[in-house]
Amino acid sequence: MSPSRTVAVVGVHVLDTHVLGVEQIPAGSDGALVDAIRMSPAGTAGGTGIVLSRLGAQVHSIGAVGVDPIGDTLLALLAREGVDTSRLVRRPEVQTSASVLPVRPNGDRPAWHCIGANGAFTADDVDLASVPGLGQVHLGGPEFLGGPAAAELLAAAHDLGCTTSVDVLAPGDPDLLAWIADCLPHTDFLLPNDEQVLGFTGQKSLADGAHRLLEAGAGCVAVTQGARGALVVDAGGATEVPAYVVDVVDTTGCGDAFSAGFLRGISLGMGAPEAAELGCATAAQVAQGVGTDHGSYDLASVQAFAARAARR
Repeated sequence: MSPSRTVAVVGVHVLDTHVLGVEQIPAGSDGALVDAIRMSPAGTAGGTGIVLSRLGAQVHSIGAVGVDPIGDTLLALLAREGVDTSRLVRRPEVQTSASVLPVRPNGDRPAWHCIGANGAFTADDVDLASVPGLGQVHLGGPEFLGGPAAAELLAAAHDLGCTTSVDVLAPGDPDLLAWIADCLPHTDFLLPNDEQVLGFTGQKSLADGAHRLLEAGAGCVAVTQGARGALVVDAGGATEVPAYVVDVVDTTGCGDAFSAGFLRGISLGMGAPEAAELGCATAAQVAQGVGTDHGSYDLASVQAFAARAARR
């Protein structure tokens, strides 16, 4: 296994439970039938990790889960996807992070979420040097560590010769950007969504907002824009990357899938715009079903899809 294919996904790991066909919450203690209930690994580290594994990366998860059945299930689902879970620490004092998403017939998906063990994860739980042949470090949820701790982690990754990437989980807010600002000069690739970029920077133009994040230290900003695809901004300029046309069932996990495709592209030597095209094609696989682990695909099939599919 070449070093460039080995990636550590660090930070937020969640077990999602999707309840499909929820028309309303029953009154009192009444019940209702739904179409299906399924579980999937998720989170800006966990969800990205399983898609990276499908795309041919050797993935090592680093984070925290509880000592509970939810954690057992999450570990089993990650392992089933080929992710090394040996560096996920178990925290007996907290539950595993979990979400329940009632998916309405029209596709709306409100959510209930318990932060759980993700809130107990610290930089002391991370030993990057223990991962053999490490080539990439992806930090999902730097806000849980705080900027200085996240900066130390990413700087250590650079010292090991790794490329670094960051995906923020929380909504965009200037105070949150200030909270994590120390890590940006150590971030090769920042992977936010459009609402986060505008919220972080107060800019009305997405390109202007991305440039502000470059000025704050990020090497490249690849912004997801939902059905519009992605915008890649670096020192060389801004490139729009259109989304692929598919029948969208559920967008849960599409951002994590984009991150995985983008990072796999970077590991294969692609430039950022080309890597974003792979990211959009990967997100299109996930959008056609429910959960980050929807479907069955690998790098070759995603590339074949991208070659033949229509773009917006």
